[in-house]
Amino acid sequence: MSMRRAKRSSVAVLSLAIGAAVWSEPASAERYLFDILFGNGQRAQQQTAPEQRRQVRSPAAPSQQHSKPRRSSVERRSSVEVPKVSSPSFYNYQPDAPVRVDPSKIEAHLDEEGEASTFREALSALTDFELLAEEQIAAAIIAHYSNKPDFIWVDGNKPNERARAVLRILGDAGEFGLSETDYVVNLPGRAPGSLDMAAERRDALMRFELTLSARALRYARDANTGRVNPNKLSGYHDFPEKALEESRVLRVLADSRKPANYLEALHPQNASYAALVEELEVLRESPEKEILVAPDTFVRPGASHPEFPKILRIIDRDADKDFRDEYGKTLAEHMGGETYSRELEPVIKAAQEKHDLNPDGIVGPQTVDSLAGDSNAARIEKVQLALERLRWHPSRLGSTRVMINAAGYEASYIENGQEKLSMRTVVGKPSNQTSFFYDEIEYVEFNPYWGVPRSIIVNEMLPKLRRNPHYLDERGYEVTNAQGRRVSSAAVDWWGHGSRIPYNVRQKPGKSNALGALKIMFPNKHAIYMHDTPEKALFERDTRAFSHGCVRLQEPREMAAAVLGTSVDEIDRRVAQGQNSRQDMKETIPVYVGYFTAWPDASGEVDYHRDVYERDENLKKALTKVEEMRSPGS
Repeated sequence: MSMRRAKRSSVAVLSLAIGAAVWSEPASAERYLFDILFGNGQRAQQQTAPEQRRQVRSPAAPSQQHSKPRRSSVERRSSVEVPKVSSPSFYNYQPDAPVRVDPSKIEAHLDEEGEASTFREALSALTDFELLAEEQIAAAIIAHYSNKPDFIWVDGNKPNERARAVLRILGDAGEFGLSETDYVVNLPGRAPGSLDMAAERRDALMRFELTLSARALRYARDANTGRVNPNKLSGYHDFPEKALEESRVLRVLADSRKPANYLEALHPQNASYAALVEELEVLRESPEKEILVAPDTFVRPGASHPEFPKILRIIDRDADKDFRDEYGKTLAEHMGGETYSRELEPVIKAAQEKHDLNPDGIVGPQTVDSLAGDSNAARIEKVQLALERLRWHPSRLGSTRVMINAAGYEASYIENGQEKLSMRTVVGKPSNQTSFFYDEIEYVEFNPYWGVPRSIIVNEMLPKLRRNPHYLDERGYEVTNAQGRRVSSAAVDWWGHGSRIPYNVRQKPGKSNALGALKIMFPNKHAIYMHDTPEKALFERDTRAFSHGCVRLQEPREMAAAVLGTSVDEIDRRVAQGQNSRQDMKETIPVYVGYFTAWPDASGEVDYHRDVYERDENLKKALTKVEEMRSPGS
């Protein structure tokens, strides 16, 4: 007997054996039958198309032959909605509550046989002292003074020069976008009508000593790590905890001849931070702009808008000689009018080109933002938020690095401190935001496969598979099971696992591949990387938030050549081979995937961007909560 005939006989015998049970529970029985026959759940799925299942029906139930066919388990499941894979969310930020700095805990650690001193005497006499500080700072203060019970900030009967220098630094915190009220320390004084001036002075000096230590340490933390923990803002933020040992900081402040210089050195030491600090100073000294345009202004050629005359005034104000020679007459003829006439369309397009915008002639929020800009107050706020975000990064960014600013839709390659390459990008749409983190570039992959993320499979491909089970096969995607075996998309029970689908889907290399000719990899848990794209037209738009989170590059081959230290011709050669391959970096390069609505360009001039992800608002709310939490102890 041939194998084929044996298998047919087995089917017949098994069909008769299970008899009516098959038809009482057809879906489970069919699955059981195929499991017996093929001993492999995956293969069973491959063989159980609806037409094939109907052929297996037993003649033992003639009364059922002309009834309405029952749907298989796969068919029934395909009508069930699978829960969508949700994107990360924004959190309700809660700052850590401050704790009381308890002087009695310092006393408890002091050796009773220790030498008498003014510090010990003042500490033991200190009562009803309410000083609040961050938990780590309170612990550092208790540890330091328990080990070294002596004044840092007081000499004799008054604050010393070290204290006065640090107080000046705390008072100038606003220069770095910090809030001076977070570091307020009152100089020791004497209350009117006091009977015991010596005792009161001693008490005041001890209060001053502990308070200045607490506020200097708070300043050190804020300058070095930021006031807000970024990972508590949203699931899109992912930063390693920055190490700052408060006990060591206080020890350095106590031993250093120039503690103020040490505190200032805790701020980020990079050119971008310095440029933002300088911009903040300039903005605060500048008068408010005399022409402010409503940010939601929108007007097309032929339409009218009350804000349109302001746009013309701004263009006229900022026009250089060449611009004025070509468009000055047209501007003068239409100045003051609210109607956007067709004669003005070339003027608007030229102004858009001047600001590196898509010259579509439509005056919308992006054009208004570029031509009119934010108010000084709004720009100051953006710079302050940018300074806070930079504190989450390493102090020194690296002389060679890649900077990606999702808010500005831009990526740049910096080599030995000089910008060598800058290009437009397409980043994640607001519902699939590009995460905020930093990593290291490890390799470039040529003619890449695109491993489809589970969120796209569940949220976008399942509805298409419901209409056409062969959808993935027909479009050149490869489907593999948990063992890595290829299967047909039509053979998979996509709806039997909820959103935890145990299959991998990838798109083969080729002209239609979503990643284009190459991708630049810095492996991370967010599955974000830089890559090419076949959708080149999107780079011409002013707002470029369209991806699922990854960063599409306008000039991917130039970026790949830069990070690999080779030529574009060599990159072209590797791509032309048509084979999937990779080239590892000789040395990894830091890459910063950032979000800055104020950011300096290569010359140090700060550009301002729209808050497309509304992260500025989220951060402002968090900072307000920090201020509210700190105010009782300040």
